[in-house]
Amino acid sequence: MVLAGCAGQPSHELIGATTVTVPASALAGSHQIFVATTRAKSKDARQVFSGERSDHVAYATVEMTVPAVHKIGQIERANRGVVDPAKYFTATSVSGYRDDATFSNALRADIARRGGRALVFIHGYNTQFDDAVYRITQIAHDANYKGTPVLFTWASAGRTVDYVYDNNSATEARDALEETLRLIADSGAKRVDIVAHSMGNWVTMEALRQLAITHDRDLDGKLGDVVLASPDIDVDVFKSQMRRYGKPDRPFVVFASANDRALQISGLIAGRRPRLGDYADSQEIADLGIVVADISAVKVEDRLNHTKFADNPLLVQMLGERLNSDGTANPAGDEITQRVNTLAQGLGQTFASAAEIIITTPINVVKVAVGQ
Repeated sequence: MVLAGCAGQPSHELIGATTVTVPASALAGSHQIFVATTRAKSKDARQVFSGERSDHVAYATVEMTVPAVHKIGQIERANRGVVDPAKYFTATSVSGYRDDATFSNALRADIARRGGRALVFIHGYNTQFDDAVYRITQIAHDANYKGTPVLFTWASAGRTVDYVYDNNSATEARDALEETLRLIADSGAKRVDIVAHSMGNWVTMEALRQLAITHDRDLDGKLGDVVLASPDIDVDVFKSQMRRYGKPDRPFVVFASANDRALQISGLIAGRRPRLGDYADSQEIADLGIVVADISAVKVEDRLNHTKFADNPLLVQMLGERLNSDGTANPAGDEITQRVNTLAQGLGQTFASAAEIIITTPINVVKVAVGQ
């Protein structure tokens, strides 16, 4: 269990006790992160939200800066105390909203400025609030995402020993995610993309299943890409969710890895049942209307191999290429293959040795070499 976390840092204060003033030249960029959460407020104001559950959804925005020294795929974090924005990701302010109407109005204005797109990120197990904010900031920045980033953060306890609590919290949050997706679609978004990680995929698939039950599975045509990264879902459960949802018009994308140690441990806890994120039969999953990108050979510093989609420079920029695309998609997966090839040519130097991404679609299997 010690190895099974999706995140973890020594300090979980999002707002530093003291922040150094730096010139604009010391920053690589700034990002306004919209937040919808089922977490209760923290007793520590600097942590903002805790791992306890709330009986209602709270809304906020967090202003984040990224240092000019930032390296793609990394999250430069300060320890407790003084925060230097020239060196670390920094939260400069947090603002709350009194209700969903005021949150929707703020969302509408930002979405309109950004061309009508919104990206919803749903984090995984063992993730505290600050971890989730840092991760969506890093993804939005490294992927060069042009739309409005929205973090949906459910009440993970942020402790490795609380796997069952987290799983129950994720289940409890599925109605709130469904409502949040509808709220974003009703706030002027022309396209709503979803990126979920680990246990966050369980929340995501349950919310999508509920949308399908209400005959609105694609948010009235506004649902864009659905990216399921290292999904911690029982394979049989996922199949049943997809049967209820139906074959998507725009193929979902699954990032899977056979050497994902976190999912291997999760499978043991679940009675030695395979998880979607390390399932061996990619073609069986692809037949459900999924594009499976097997990234087993891609290397990252994460010893668990559980956050490759965001930690690896090639993958996070490939994700950005997908999310920033014009909205068209080839069901055969040719678009994804082409983008991987293009990025691999420009980013081959980031790999110490050759690697291979295997892309399985409903009708073909393509192997793409990366690295040199």
